[in-house]
Amino acid sequence: MKALNTKLCQLTGVEYPIIQSGMGWVANGQLAAAASNAGCLGSIGAATMSYKELADAIAYVKDHTTKPFSVNLRSDSPDVFERADLMIKEGVKVAIFALAPSEKLVKKLKDEGVVCIPSIGAVRHAEKLAGWGVDAVIVQGGEAGGHTGGIATTVLLPQIVGGVDLPVIAAGGFFDGKGLIAALSYGAVGVNMGTRFLLTAESSVPANVKAEYLKKTAGDTVVTSMIDGHPHRVLRTEFIDDLVNTPAWQGMAKALLNAFRLKGTTKMTVRDMLKQALAMKRNHDYSWMQLIMAANTPILLAKTMVDGEVEHGIMSGGQCVGVIDSVPTCDELMTEIISGAEAVLRSFQG
Repeated sequence: MKALNTKLCQLTGVEYPIIQSGMGWVANGQLAAAASNAGCLGSIGAATMSYKELADAIAYVKDHTTKPFSVNLRSDSPDVFERADLMIKEGVKVAIFALAPSEKLVKKLKDEGVVCIPSIGAVRHAEKLAGWGVDAVIVQGGEAGGHTGGIATTVLLPQIVGGVDLPVIAAGGFFDGKGLIAALSYGAVGVNMGTRFLLTAESSVPANVKAEYLKKTAGDTVVTSMIDGHPHRVLRTEFIDDLVNTPAWQGMAKALLNAFRLKGTTKMTVRDMLKQALAMKRNHDYSWMQLIMAANTPILLAKTMVDGEVEHGIMSGGQCVGVIDSVPTCDELMTEIISGAEAVLRSFQG
């Protein structure tokens, strides 16, 4: 239906105004290709990938779809400009940023025709980025999984839509056609979905982990800063309850140990770890405690999302986990969402 052909579709060339979120350890080439083939914008989650892993993921997606896809970049990565060069060389059409990009990075990508969509949390951030020429922004409400703020989508979204002259994509709490129409009614041009795509057949998350998600209710998530020093919405487990109740000094000691364990998992050198830490501190004014704790997140996520160790890791998840009860293919999911959205639109017409 015409109402679903939004500015997001026109910007990116996709059929449906939906983005599959670039989740670390989850959004690999397989999921991105399946999401793009289903008609939405598939995304590769580059934040937890090495340069070579990103190159391999891009190659995989290009081998499995001719449709547009995006790469979700961590803008404070030491090699972010080399990754941008790779995207340009491989013809990636859209760059999404988990953290605010620099003006220099935006210019580099924009000069090569890449659509730039950063995530923001306040009107002032959107205003600054608009001056740099970004094409749209993603606004994430507190219902979302992973790093999130404290303001609900229904409050934050209209503030951003009314405060900047940019297309706005809504994130946080979206999983079906009714939610898509709700976002459009607030003035958004589409939605970004994470938890819903994590629970699809093409998601490489182990089956036992998906089963844990399906057991949870909307009240079975918790926001804690004990994981990496920033508010992070995760599924509530015995491990998380223990972590939340751990004294701060013990949490730091565990985080420091995990930082060096992470080095082996990601094949990063100590030098690269220090370079990324210094970039995070410089760009985001992190304390040294936050930097040490930040090393926790990738390894604890990998333990669960890759290794399937639900008892020793963390499971990022939005509150919508409580209303998801199936693991469809991406094609089935898109059919369900779009048919649901069109049913709502028809009901408006009487």
